[in-house]
Amino acid sequence: MKFPTLDRLPDYPFDRLRVLLDPITPTTNADPIMLSIGEPRHDPPAFVLEALAANAADWNRYPPIDGTPDLRNAVVGWLTRRFGLNADSIDANRHVLPCVGTREALFMIATLVRDAADRPTNAAMAFPNPFYHVYAGAAVLNGFDPIALSSPVETGFLPNLASLSEADWARTQLLYICNPGNPQGAVASLDYLKDALTKARETNTLLIVDECYADLYDTDPPCGALQAAEALGPGPSGDVFEGLLIFHSVSKRSSAPGLRSGFMAGDAAIIDVLRRYRNYGGSTMPMPIQAASAALWNDDDHAAANRDLYRAKFDLCESMLAGQFGFYRPTGGFFLWLDVGDGITAAETLWRDAALRVLPGSYLGRPEPDGTDLSAPYIRIALVHPIEIIDDALARFVKVL
Repeated sequence: MKFPTLDRLPDYPFDRLRVLLDPITPTTNADPIMLSIGEPRHDPPAFVLEALAANAADWNRYPPIDGTPDLRNAVVGWLTRRFGLNADSIDANRHVLPCVGTREALFMIATLVRDAADRPTNAAMAFPNPFYHVYAGAAVLNGFDPIALSSPVETGFLPNLASLSEADWARTQLLYICNPGNPQGAVASLDYLKDALTKARETNTLLIVDECYADLYDTDPPCGALQAAEALGPGPSGDVFEGLLIFHSVSKRSSAPGLRSGFMAGDAAIIDVLRRYRNYGGSTMPMPIQAASAALWNDDDHAAANRDLYRAKFDLCESMLAGQFGFYRPTGGFFLWLDVGDGITAAETLWRDAALRVLPGSYLGRPEPDGTDLSAPYIRIALVHPIEIIDDALARFVKVL
């Protein structure tokens, strides 16, 4: 069989990394340290196991596609606490839909929207550049023209929405924003999010805001897109969250990526259609995992402790890297985005000479229309390991580069 649409995708970033580095044998006897994948290595809170065990009798039940009331209410409780939402703005039955991790949901919303009755013939999807690879995959595999929005240092590493022409806005059905950003850790202001949602509503564009790193921040908690919607007021349908979906998971906030547990929230009409759609093609979260997820969203103390662990690692990074490699202290997330001149060459050097596996920035981005690749000078480092391992990794990094 031939799959021409799939052939339009670049190789998956981590497949490319294996092709680049697997032929290279490190020249050091030091243990390899994998800094390329954003997989949290902190211990999740102990009560996760307790919740799974307490609900073990429910492994033999088919779970509801829209989640248990306990889980949806826990999500709404966290959203109102974390973002200061009005309690009467968000309805656990209308505005929230659990999902099996957010990767599935971020992809599936594009699959749904491609079926929209008012889809233009040259429909487009816009997303940051550099980007989480699922955004580009969702665009290409669902037949959208991908529009990669530059996110250079001059814009604070935020997607330059002003670069979208009126003609492109008119054909853009989905706009993805990651806040805080992956890989640069940039945080959008409330005004930025309000402007994005205002323009999206004017052009009938669905605004998708991936907020998976929202509880990992340095000093001030990042604002959320639901806050922007509340500040703007209801759209034409009367729904305060019209034209907006946000996505969260327990993977980063709670160091529990193996649970594959997340949720989407926002526009009630879109949530309702997604619920119907996922009845046929979506995965469902097992009941014990829903119970454990509800416990996680109901508890903020473990998230604060987790945040402190990352903050200590950024303190360490600042002490060792300040003034070098374009180092800056990210506002959110857990990545370093370092200017090493040539990301691919640096990745090869760090693996060969220091047994450090990092991701070249160009594997996360697309060239600009003029062929310039703004991500090529960078590497992404995921600070997911315990601080002792990060200390070792940084010492090797500085010694080699």
